[in-house]
Amino acid sequence: MKKIMTAHDEVMEKMPNLVKLINALKPKADTTQAGQKYQLAIDSLKQSNKSMMTWMQGFGSRFTADEMYERKALTEEKQQWLTEEKTKVETLRKEINARIKKAEQLLDN
Repeated sequence: MKKIMTAHDEVMEKMPNLVKLINALKPKADTTQAGQKYQLAIDSLKQSNKSMMTWMQGFGSRFTADEMYERKALTEEKQQWLTEEKTKVETLRKEINARIKKAEQLLDN
């Protein structure tokens, strides 16, 4: 649980940067071929935000606050869920980090 919450916190800290990147990309996005790459980056960042919100909602529906923050013992089924959720949040973290990096590189060019 601690690793999942650490990954969650790491990603949540990046959300303000994600919004800043979207706002920086918007003036460059248009329907031209050059502008489309900026729009794709915007769409990708927005999808990352949506994916994070969806994951948090799903995670919150599986575990109680006591299980998340107070280390309340988990049932065997919830132990299995925890393994699934760890994989999900790690994948999500990698995806968001990669999309942020790509957007930053696009803006640097």
